[in-house]
Amino acid sequence: MSNPRKIVIACGGTGGHLFPGIAVAQALRAKGHEVLLLISQKKVDAEASAKYSNLRFETVPAVAKPPTLSLRMLPFLWKTWGSIGRCREILREFQADAVLGMGGFTSLPPVYAGHKLGLKTFIHDSNARPGRANVLTSRFCTQVFLGLEAAKEYFTNRQTVVTGTPVRPEIIDLPNREEAAAMFGLSSEKTTILVTGGSQGARRLNELSAQAAEKLPADMQVLHIAGALDFARVSEIAHGRPGHKVLGFCDQMPAAYAISDLVIARSGASSLTEISISGHPSILVPYPFAADDHQTRNAEVFSAAGAAVLVQEKDLDAEKLAALATSILRDLPTYKRMAKAACALAIPDAADRVCTAIETTLLPQ
Repeated sequence: MSNPRKIVIACGGTGGHLFPGIAVAQALRAKGHEVLLLISQKKVDAEASAKYSNLRFETVPAVAKPPTLSLRMLPFLWKTWGSIGRCREILREFQADAVLGMGGFTSLPPVYAGHKLGLKTFIHDSNARPGRANVLTSRFCTQVFLGLEAAKEYFTNRQTVVTGTPVRPEIIDLPNREEAAAMFGLSSEKTTILVTGGSQGARRLNELSAQAAEKLPADMQVLHIAGALDFARVSEIAHGRPGHKVLGFCDQMPAAYAISDLVIARSGASSLTEISISGHPSILVPYPFAADDHQTRNAEVFSAAGAAVLVQEKDLDAEKLAALATSILRDLPTYKRMAKAACALAIPDAADRVCTAIETTLLPQ
């Protein structure tokens, strides 16, 4: 675009919002635009944003919405109004041309403030069943960007564009298997299962996966990203078992995907996007308490395409999980079909698609 613009991206709160926002920011900057990212005051945002010194971040106050009939609604509305005021100041100071929210209630104040200032406004939703916050925020948007086609029915009377969910460039360009294996102290020759619970409700999945690991054949190994809160417990279950690497946190996800042959995971939208782009078959165990059971809806998209096996947590035990993983990895035709189906779901240029949609909307009418 010959006319550089100033774009604000609200993307804080969780990695599932933050990293897609960073991917869009990088793509916009590559096209010559100026970008400001608004993040929350959470530790996860501070730690993740520290890796991207070339990007400009600013924290804004944001709070999650309580139940509608809760007594906490009044403080929530008061804080939200204050956050809208602060966002309005930031947008004016930055002289923004557009605002993009990457989802959740952290996106509502900046998008609403942008709407009231007469700016072009956008929201991105990654899930097959959109969050209620995004449906609300979409009322103030010029366009709605979708990660999955299945979400379109929830945005009636809204202009939607299926862009896919943006991922950071490093997820697309993975290191080689040998380099990745050395990074984690694992064998590059053994079949590797990656276990990643995501940021929400990983405790039971961690336990099942750690117990299943000792029931796997000797030629298989496990890279287990347990999360900081569950690291000690999972390490104790694994009790130093050879070929079972347990991590509390992994800032080298490209390497984790590079060494993996199969992924066991929850079914958050960002995780599924990365799994599809890396081309891995997966066993998906939705977080049973996710809002509106949206993780099951996400997993159903991958299951229906033949890219994943969907198993509800209540129907799973360690023996069944080990047997399921082994059967996929031992059945080469099935494995290849699942890998091909996963790749078919990938939209690796999603960040560029979002950029193009924003640029097109900002063109003079």
